[in-house]
This record gives sequence, structure tokens and C-alpha cells, in this order.
Amino acid sequence: MRYVLFPAFLVLLCCAAMAQQPPAAPTSPAPERPPLFFKEDWNMVPPVGGHPVAQADLFNQNLELKLYGDGPGGTNPDHGIWLFQRAQPKDDPTYIWTGRCNASCGLALRDTANYVDMSGLGKIRWRTMQAGFHLLRPMVKLADGSWLVGEHTDGYSADWHESEITLSEIRWRALDIKTVLTTGNGQWLAYPDLSRVDEIGFTDLTQGSGNGAGGATRVDWIEVYGKPVKR
Repeated sequence: MRYVLFPAFLVLLCCAAMAQQPPAAPTSPAPERPPLFFKEDWNMVPPVGGHPVAQADLFNQNLELKLYGDGPGGTNPDHGIWLFQRAQPKDDPTYIWTGRCNASCGLALRDTANYVDMSGLGKIRWRTMQAGFHLLRPMVKLADGSWLVGEHTDGYSADWHESEITLSEIRWRALDIKTVLTTGNGQWLAYPDLSRVDEIGFTDLTQGSGNGAGGATRVDWIEVYGKPVKR
């Protein structure tokens, strides 16, 4: 009889031990990837040549073009940020070019109906090509009016390349938008609120070096991923 009861006793002992184990911690759901908020690819008319970039050059006219830094008031036609389309190579894209900026300059885009929530997995993607020592950085304007410039940089490349920036995982510094230079005694900003971003753009924090192969930034297109938030 005791031999029959022994396996049953082991089963009861195992059940008691399992009952004393703490419950498994619930797993947190992965953050949801935000949708494409906008893409801008520049509308060059005529198809070859160059001119100071203007509002009419945007494919998406629900966006507002904002120019900062070089030029009286940072506005077209006096601004050093141009739109170009080269005849050679034939497959070269239409692109933004900062070679004529006589001082640090920046370009930003603003959705006229919505802020964008770029917290969590909010990100920027762009296709760029830099010359010289120019380093392209993201810059954003928050809903409270403050400007930030990010630590992420894209530098020299022999050809066009694409990169992706998740805004919540990089560090930021305050930006003086009048001069498009950093401010705030060089301090990193701890966890800025990216839940309502007003404008999104880029800067290389330096002047251009003129025509030809000198230092400049080129931006073929820019994509912004985030959740729209009504103004």
C-alpha cells in the first residue's frame, strides 16, 4: 500500500511547491511604431538648375517651409539654402543645398494642421550627401517655442545614403534659432518632451563654402514618422 501512495505523495509535493512560486511578471507590450506623418521630396521647376528654395518647391503644400539663419530674416530670395537639380549624373535627384549659406543656416517644415508626437519610436529618415567637414543634424521646434538640435550627425559620403534617427534615443542641446548655433552653456537637455513637435528640420551648424566641391549639405528627401496631434 505504501508503494502505491508514494507516487501520489510526490505529485502532491510538486503541486505544493509550484503553488508557492510567485506568478510570472506580465510582459509589457512593445511600443507601437508610429505612422508616416509626412514626406517631402522637393518639386523642382524647371527640372534642371538651381534657385533659393521657396514654398512653391514643396510637393506637400499642407507643409509650411521655414528658413532660418543666413539671409535677411531667413527668407527667400535672400537665403543661402537653395534647391538644385544637376544635369549630370542623369539619375541625380533634386536636392536641398547649403553651399551658399554665408553663416549657419537651417530648414524646417511645419504641418499647418497638426503637431506631431515624436516620443517613443518617433523618427526621421532622410537621404543625404555631405561634402567637406559638414555634419548634418536634426533640429526641432517644440510646442512651447523652444528649439533643440540633436547629437546625431551624418557626415561626408561619396554618394547618397539613407539614415534613420529615433529622436527619443539621442541627446539634445538648446538652439538659438536666430543664429542657428547652440546655446545653453553646452549642457545636454535631459529627456525633452517630444510629444508635441511644431517644426522638424535640419542644420549643419556652419556656413557653406560656395559653389563646386566645397563644404555643403545636400538633402534629397526627408520622412517624419509620428502621431498627429491637432493644433
